[in-house]
Amino acid sequence: MVTQQRPSTVYSTEHAEIYDFIHAARGRDWSAEADGIARMIRERCPEAGSLLDVACGTGAHLERFAEHFGTVAGVELSPEMRKTATRRVPAARVHEGDMREFELGRTFDAVLCMCFSLGYMSTVEELRRSAATLVRHLAPGGVLVAEPWWFPEQFIDGFISASLAQEEGRAVSRLSHSVRDGRISRMTVRYTVAETTGIREFTEYETYSLFTREEYLDAFGQAGCEMEFLPDWPNGRGLFVGVRA
Repeated sequence: MVTQQRPSTVYSTEHAEIYDFIHAARGRDWSAEADGIARMIRERCPEAGSLLDVACGTGAHLERFAEHFGTVAGVELSPEMRKTATRRVPAARVHEGDMREFELGRTFDAVLCMCFSLGYMSTVEELRRSAATLVRHLAPGGVLVAEPWWFPEQFIDGFISASLAQEEGRAVSRLSHSVRDGRISRMTVRYTVAETTGIREFTEYETYSLFTREEYLDAFGQAGCEMEFLPDWPNGRGLFVGVRA
């Protein structure tokens, strides 16, 4: 068994390879989410023609967004996820970048930060820096959409989950255990991958800050975009949505 601790903000090669496969088995529907978010954007900015997906991962959302918007681009810190997104969405330029400080030199009609990636920020100051970077890339009248990690009052200390994904020639199991450590949550995720060549295992360690709803709202407000919180959809944690004045 291979157990190696890596920075929680950078996905390993092993994780990138199975990310979409295992999460689809857990019920994640990337296309349906992208369709819903596109409608949300159009309701607030009917003429939106460009979109930036920050922390775009493997490009699963971005691939669908390319069907809704004439110009799409992504930003991704993890090299293996970025490579996958580039292959998957050849029409999009996927930039290397850290959400706290990247600079693309242009703005977009919609800017997204999904999959609770803002939770990777370790302090409120980092959250504010990231919010400022997102808003800086948003055109006036443009729509900002961000998915938070759990708020402190929602997080379940000791939470466990189990999933299995299977197809011809491959099966992947995922076991996770999460604990609270003050203002952060620590998740240990153990994967077992069975393939025709054999069985391998690896463990990921993910750390997320338990920011309050008010801290998110304040960070975006200070950056120049007042947000509202829409609960529950798409994955139980809700979304922050706002229009830049």
